[in-house]
Amino acid sequence: MANSVKNRIRLGTLFLFSLVLLSCGVGIYHLVRLKNDAREILKDNYESLDYGHEMQSALDSFTFQPDNSISRFESVLKLQEVNITEPGEKEATRTIRGYFNLFRQGDRSQRVTQGIRTGIQEVLALNMSAIEYKNRRANSTADKALTYITLLAAIVFLVGFTFSFNFPSVLTGPISSLTEGIQEIGKKNYHHRIHLERKDEFGQMADAFNDMADRLEYFENSNLNKIIFEKTRAEAVINSLKEASIGIDKNGVILFANGQALQLLGIQSRDIIGKPVDEISRKNDLLRFLLEEKGAVPFKIVVDNRENYFTKEVMDITQDNFSSKVIVLRNITSFKELDVAKTNFIATISHELKTPIASSDLSLKLLEDQRVGNLTTDQKELLQNIKQDNQRMLRILSELLNMSQVEAGKIQLEITHVKPQTLVDNAINACASAAREKGITILKSYEEPIKDVSADAEKTGWVLNNFLSNAIKHSPEGGDITIRLIVETGKMQFSVVDQGPGVPSQYSSKIFERFFKVPGSKAGGTGLGLAISKEFIEAQGGQIWVNSEIGSGSNFCFSLPIA
Repeated sequence: MANSVKNRIRLGTLFLFSLVLLSCGVGIYHLVRLKNDAREILKDNYESLDYGHEMQSALDSFTFQPDNSISRFESVLKLQEVNITEPGEKEATRTIRGYFNLFRQGDRSQRVTQGIRTGIQEVLALNMSAIEYKNRRANSTADKALTYITLLAAIVFLVGFTFSFNFPSVLTGPISSLTEGIQEIGKKNYHHRIHLERKDEFGQMADAFNDMADRLEYFENSNLNKIIFEKTRAEAVINSLKEASIGIDKNGVILFANGQALQLLGIQSRDIIGKPVDEISRKNDLLRFLLEEKGAVPFKIVVDNRENYFTKEVMDITQDNFSSKVIVLRNITSFKELDVAKTNFIATISHELKTPIASSDLSLKLLEDQRVGNLTTDQKELLQNIKQDNQRMLRILSELLNMSQVEAGKIQLEITHVKPQTLVDNAINACASAAREKGITILKSYEEPIKDVSADAEKTGWVLNNFLSNAIKHSPEGGDITIRLIVETGKMQFSVVDQGPGVPSQYSSKIFERFFKVPGSKAGGTGLGLAISKEFIEAQGGQIWVNSEIGSGSNFCFSLPIA
């Protein structure tokens, strides 16, 4: 039985294969004949036609370019003389040569010119006639080929049609059983089995199918299925993330990249998954940028002709001795736009409010003038309170304007050689009144030799004033504040040491953030002074920090490069 099925399939296949080979042979034979006919036309006659037209063009352009036309005509005529293929073409070519020799020798008569043109026309006519003849012959060959191929196609169709209906019916039963089994497996019914009491090929197929079903049932109930399920679910979660995410294993191979990441990178999934990240980064500027250690600084990517802002976050994942990292890009465009709008709003409002406050300050000064009239003690006290409130509002507005400049990236620096002692003296003079009110003594401690720094005097002085005024606010009455100048390698350190309550260690890194205030602090202010100070110092190439412990006071420091 096994041999019967195998032999029938083999003989039927060989018979159909023979018919196909016969059809192909006939078709190839006639195609070769057609190719040869077409080659003869293209090789011989079309070249002669091209030479004839080229000689006509050279003859027509003689009036404008005589030297170039004669050389062109001569070169084309030589090509025509070695491409003579048709009866009578040789004589016509000789005629052209004879008249052209006269023409080249200076005979420009109409007889010579007309003789050349007549010879060219004769060559063209001979080759056109040959082309028409060969074309008719090629058409005849094509018609015969069509007839033979059509006849063979009909025979093959009839034989194949008959073969398909007369194929042994013994094949249909096992195939139907196998189809049903595959459909059940597709429905995850791994308990389904095919039972065929046969010893032929289909019996072997049924046994193989049952073995496959046994293994699938085993895997369905094993941990592998759970792993595959978790992997599929993880991929679905990754692809559903709104943030662009790229996973890289410890060997630098890209594990995954969701749709958002692929869109930003401008690359297909098949071109990145499973590939070394170094290889891909050499061809992709954005990926190379993401691999660099840039911290969390926002950066810009143009998406659909629109500027989008992103921050990068790198998460290291280690589990079961397997380490990898995930690069996540968060789109902060909307926050950036709101931040810009907020900055512009604050700058506008601060600028507009300074005018009426300055005007009211001027009015207060006029009221204090005795020429206007004497004030009672209560009126003077009220006037002084209003004046202090005005000064506080002006200081807040000044901080807001400075902060808006920082946020807009419009810090304008005038870097010069500045003496640190001058900055310290100016800061002490500016805060002397506030220190006297609390009975605070401001001390100076210099480490020689003091060297000039490369800095913006106005903005550095503002930072030192801010440090000193904060120290006065938080120091107890009758306390001491020390301003120190310390020479370091290539830079000068400024520090303001107070005897205040100190800053908890968990807030040391946050105290320079915008609008941050230490919880429980009773001092007023906007929480912008230290943030502005940080931006001013870092813009000058310096560093800023605080050393503090609860109950031991604070030491606010910054350093600037030595000039």
